[in-house]
Amino acid sequence: MNPAFSVVIFTTIAGAAQGMVVALALARLAGMAMAPSFLGAALLVAEAMLLIGLGASFGHLGRPERAWRAAMMWRTSWLSREVIVLPAFMAVVALWWAALHWGVDTVWLPLAAIVLAALLWYCTAMIYACLRFVQEWAQPLTLVNFALIGLSSGLVLTSALAALRGQSPLLQAAGPAALAVTVVAWITRTMALRRNAVLRHASTLQSATGIRAPNLVQKSMGMSAGSFNTREFFHHASLLAMRNVKRALIVLGFALPTVLLLWGVATASGLAFGLALAVQVPGLVAERWFFFAQARHPQNLYYQVVS
Repeated sequence: MNPAFSVVIFTTIAGAAQGMVVALALARLAGMAMAPSFLGAALLVAEAMLLIGLGASFGHLGRPERAWRAAMMWRTSWLSREVIVLPAFMAVVALWWAALHWGVDTVWLPLAAIVLAALLWYCTAMIYACLRFVQEWAQPLTLVNFALIGLSSGLVLTSALAALRGQSPLLQAAGPAALAVTVVAWITRTMALRRNAVLRHASTLQSATGIRAPNLVQKSMGMSAGSFNTREFFHHASLLAMRNVKRALIVLGFALPTVLLLWGVATASGLAFGLALAVQVPGLVAERWFFFAQARHPQNLYYQVVS
């Protein structure tokens, strides 16, 4: 609820890399003409993004050298499963690049990349969707939005790279696909925002204290000094800041990219796709920060009012 910037960067950049790899894999399976040099370069970009995301994911850990232990709880923890699937996905992307470099043409690596990308989206989203007491996250739209937003950003990136490198067949397919997925992602994210705005929380001051008085009001914080509970379960941003971030995620993450993608699809303008990518990046960073910050943990019924 007090989002670590490293987690925001990881989930945003890794999702875009997954989306681009899926776009390239689908193009390859459809038999679309792509220069091997372009495909290899795009896979290297995706791998670099995944490495950056992986590195960022260590940024909020107190003891990064122990991060490998996260994989040990794979039977019960979605985080552990994500820790296993992410390196597997990175390995498949690297093997696909190596196969291209060695002149080996195979459909199995693109297929494996699609399956692992989908599994990684699922694992990452379920880390949050499985937390029933955080009602903003515990809903199917959490899974839908992680996948659609990642696919949208990946398709926009693919379109921009295809326009830059003169890959017209790929651009003719990826551009309209980026537009369609971005619009659908905008719709589903708006549905989640509206749901959360009117959400009736199961935990209230009455249920937390057992006092059924209708006019129960918290007057002081649950402890006399700052602590982990007061720092890490609340974002400390003002209501005005929250509204501004919400506007930014809608306008920069979806509305402006949609307009620019319409321009790009209509005119095959490389500038339009480049601008769509440049606008969408800060918008999706805002979107992911808001996803975390909007959640209300029940413990804040005790710890977020200062007398």
